[in-house]
Amino acid sequence: MGDPKSYCPISLLCVPFKILERLIYARVETITDRILPQEQAGLRHGSSAVDQVTLLTQDIEDSFSVKQKAGAVFVDLTAAYDTVWHRGLTCKLLRLLPDRHMVHMTMEMVSNHSFTLTTGNGKRSRLRRLKNGVPQGSVLAPLLFNIYTSDMPATISRKYACADDLAIMHDDGDWLAVEGALRKDMATPDEYLQTWKLKLSTTKTVSAVFHLTNKEAKHELKVNFNNETLPFCSEPKYLGVTLDRSLRYRRHIASLRKKLTSRVALLRRLAGSGCGAGATTLRTATLALVLSTAEYCAPVWCRSPRTRLIDHTIDDALRIVTECLRLTPADNLPILAGIQPAELHRKGATLSLGRRATERGYLLHSVLTRPSGAAARRLKSRHHLYTPLNSSVFLTTTTYVRRSGRIINGTWSGRTTPQDSAL
Repeated sequence: MGDPKSYCPISLLCVPFKILERLIYARVETITDRILPQEQAGLRHGSSAVDQVTLLTQDIEDSFSVKQKAGAVFVDLTAAYDTVWHRGLTCKLLRLLPDRHMVHMTMEMVSNHSFTLTTGNGKRSRLRRLKNGVPQGSVLAPLLFNIYTSDMPATISRKYACADDLAIMHDDGDWLAVEGALRKDMATPDEYLQTWKLKLSTTKTVSAVFHLTNKEAKHELKVNFNNETLPFCSEPKYLGVTLDRSLRYRRHIASLRKKLTSRVALLRRLAGSGCGAGATTLRTATLALVLSTAEYCAPVWCRSPRTRLIDHTIDDALRIVTECLRLTPADNLPILAGIQPAELHRKGATLSLGRRATERGYLLHSVLTRPSGAAARRLKSRHHLYTPLNSSVFLTTTTYVRRSGRIINGTWSGRTTPQDSAL
C-alpha cells in the first residue's frame, strides 16, 4: 500500500455541477447506447457486472460440456480513466453527436480541472492542471470512457467488457489453438492503444485456463504482449469474483466468508453487552454490511456446494440481531429477524436473471438462443443458466418456500417482503 500508484483520486463536485452533468447525460445516453458494442456492460441500462460475469462463466461451462479447453486473458489498463486523451475524445464525440456546442461544453466540463497534493505533515504541492483523463466521481466519466473505447478492434476470441475491465476468452480442443488465438488478439489492440494514448499494464494483465482435465491441472498459457510473456494466474479475479480452473469457486467463497466474518465481528461490537444498538439498528446494519456483500454475483456461484459456509456466517449475524442462543434452529432465525433467507434470495436472483435473459437485446439472451441440444449435453456435475428456467427447479423452489411456511398467500411472514414473493 506504500506505492502511490495504488491510490486513485476522486473528484468531489458540487451539487449544481452534478445536476448539469445529469442533464447532459440524459441527452447523450440515448444516442450513445445504440453505438456501444454489446459486450460493453459497464454502467449501462439493462446490464451490470453480474450479467457480464454470468456470461463469461456460462461460456466456460459450454466449453466444458463439449470437452474443450478455455483460455482467457484478463486485461488491465494502467490508470484507464486518467489517461483518456482529450483531443481523441473530442474527435469521437464530434463523430457521434450532431451538436458541436454540446461537445464543446462537455469537454470544458471534463478538462477544466486542477488539483493539489497534501501530505500527512501538512505540506501542499503547487496547483496543477489535468491535461488528460476524465475525473473519477463525475457522472459523465463512465459514459465518456465507454465512448472513448467503443471502437476497439474486433478479436477472434469473445470479449467481456465492463467499463475498464476487459476479458477475452477462446475455447478449443487444442492448447496451441487457444494460445495462437489469444496471441493474435493481444497483438490486435497494441496499435489501437498506442494510437489513443492508452497503456496496458503487463504486470496486472494475466492469463488463465479453465478445463476439467485433472492431468493438465498445472498447464500454463504462454501469451505474449510486446515481446513479453504475460504472467499466469491459476485463480484470477474478474469483477470481484475469483475464478478457478473448474469453476468450483472454492477460493471465492473462502475469501467471501473471511470478509463476512470480519463484518459479523463488527456487528457483535455494535451490539455490545449492556447498552448496545437496538434490534432495528442491528437489522439495518446486517442488511447493509453482511447480506449486501454475501449476495453479490450470487447467480454465478450459488450452485457451489460450499455456499453452506456462507449460510453459517449469515446465521451468526442473525443470532446477533435476534439475540437467540446457539440451540435455536437456523430455519427460525430469518423469521425472527424479518430477513429473507439467504438460500431463497439466491434462488430468486437466479430465477430473475433467467427471466430477464429471455428478453431480446439483453446481454444474456444469446446464451438461451444457442442450439437446443446445448442444454442436453450438459455434464451431470455442472449447472447452467437453463437450469432455473426448468419447471423442476421452479417446483423445487416453490416446495422449499411452502414447506418452510415463510410465504403465506404471497406475503412474507416476517417484517419484509422477499424479492421472489411472486412464487
